Amino acid sequence: MKSFFKYCAIIFIVFLSIDFQAIAQKKKSDAQGNLFSAGYAAAFIGGLYDAWYPYSALKQHGDFGLGAPARLDGELIMLNGKLYKTEYTGKTIPVTAADSTPYAVVCFFHATKVYKPGKQLAKGQLFKYLDSVLTNQNGIYAIHINGNFKYVKTRAFPPVGQKPYLPLAAMLDKQRFFEFNSIKGDLVGYKLPAFMEGPHIAGYHFHFLSADKASGGHIIDFVADDVTVEVDVLSSYTMQLPQTPDFNNFDFKKDRKEEIKSVENGKKQ
Repeated sequence: MKSFFKYCAIIFIVFLSIDFQAIAQKKKSDAQGNLFSAGYAAAFIGGLYDAWYPYSALKQHGDFGLGAPARLDGELIMLNGKLYKTEYTGKTIPVTAADSTPYAVVCFFHATKVYKPGKQLAKGQLFKYLDSVLTNQNGIYAIHINGNFKYVKTRAFPPVGQKPYLPLAAMLDKQRFFEFNSIKGDLVGYKLPAFMEGPHIAGYHFHFLSADKASGGHIIDFVADDVTVEVDVLSSYTMQLPQTPDFNNFDFKKDRKEEIKSVENGKKQ
């Protein structure tokens, strides 16, 4: 009799495991082609740096993306489902799922288009090349660029102190820059249309991760040497908003377009 009950318990656990796996696969299938945002870009740029969204939950919405760590402590990148943080010291470390983020955008990356420029291109030149092949001006594109770079310049911010936090554009003097020559690695990012400005960062936005996972940061400049460009064309986007007093009282009436440009480029516009 004991053997019978033990057998039934084993069968139940097996079926339960299969159900959970099926549910997880369905969630991933439902999220395919979707850009997920934890947080609102303009609010983050405006000073909402306190973490609220768990990385464990973020991984349910994607395996590829970028964002910021708690209290603006560096730059965040997700590649192949793994999270890394580049600190203001320049050190890049893995991030544990127990931590949280104030802002991040992710998707389940599945390349639908692959391009090989076949020549050395500076950042502006590569973006013009991408514009020539990604012709839908209102398209949502996830972009993975892998290969050899002649030059890469990145940045990261130090953690903020006490509240009230300054807007990010007022903290440009605190950012730290890192430069690399002849380095192999990955650019993870997006090209988003103008109509998404505000909730997201429109245009190109990339973070870098070196092949040895020791260096990274928000992209300021680069020269691509021999790279492959993979593109996932997304068809929808969803957003989880913070349920915090800071977000509830945030002033969205201020136009932060110029601030976002300054933060993206690492200098006043």
